[in-house]
Amino acid sequence: MPEATRRAVEAAPCGGATGEHRRDAQGTRRLLLDAASHLFAERGYERATVRDIASRAGVNQALLFRYFGSKKALFGEVMARGGQEQLRATPPERLFEVALRGMLAEGAGPGTDRSLEVCLRSIGGSDEIGEALRGLGDEYADVLATLSRADDGALRGDLALSWLLGIGLMRVVVGKEPLASADPDAVCRLVGEALTALLEGLPKTE
Repeated sequence: MPEATRRAVEAAPCGGATGEHRRDAQGTRRLLLDAASHLFAERGYERATVRDIASRAGVNQALLFRYFGSKKALFGEVMARGGQEQLRATPPERLFEVALRGMLAEGAGPGTDRSLEVCLRSIGGSDEIGEALRGLGDEYADVLATLSRADDGALRGDLALSWLLGIGLMRVVVGKEPLASADPDAVCRLVGEALTALLEGLPKTE
């Protein structure tokens, strides 16, 4: 496709949008990543279709394939953008609570990372998807393990991650009450109090 034509397609309003909503390539990629992040978190990898992701982003699904090549590649970028950014930006001693609050957040507003929720809903997908999820889990567990001075710190990191994902599974996926409707502050306080015996590097619960 000629360069001028490509730019015109990317700048064209989508779904009847006005000129002020015209999108450049970077903006379109961001919209697709945001839409995919929310749909993967809500439905899991298998049930989030390319058509629905493009529709939520307000673009033609052809643009999804243009910028990412495949749904699987888009999934990889979603996980890398969310989970990796959280790992980079969060001090180790705050990682558990930040990740937990991300799963407890009602409606998951702007700026909320939903990578672990994506993990929970996408378990059981293809081998390649499973490998991507395990890789992210390993990185979280490795960071959590640094909060223990014990010889079995790696095991403690795995146990902390397992607890984190278990809480998310019961609240987000299963909807088990009273956990499903519990106040996030109460959940974080109770979990934080219990977890300090496992990871002594956690901050003291207020």
